[in-house]
Amino acid sequence: MRIDHIGIAVKDLEQAVETFEAILNKPCDKRETVESEGVETVFFQTGESKVELLGAIGEDSVIRNYVDKRGEGLHHVAFEVEDLEAELVRLQARGFRILNEKPKRGADNKLIAFVHPKDANGVLLELCQTIGK
Repeated sequence: MRIDHIGIAVKDLEQAVETFEAILNKPCDKRETVESEGVETVFFQTGESKVELLGAIGEDSVIRNYVDKRGEGLHHVAFEVEDLEAELVRLQARGFRILNEKPKRGADNKLIAFVHPKDANGVLLELCQTIGK
């Protein structure tokens, strides 16, 4: 496993993009909408890992709900794995709760699944695998 990206939930995506472009001194690398999640994502490559900004695109977006409840900030840490299905089986066998019944398509050409934050010291963990691997 390696850290693929850190997801940050934001209230105003355009303002957050400007902020991170100033901090990182570079433009964003990629923008993508994930309709099924009601989210627009913006990625910044930072060495071997990325920073992902997450902005809501609708009132029923999980990101809008998250920001309304907890405010802006760290949403998840994503680890890239070679075999997502096998990792889910392994973690479930050890008692970890997986939030989706099966992997789903996420941003950045990835299949994703989430580990419940109550099982990971309060941090939402995303496991991801590049589609086609």
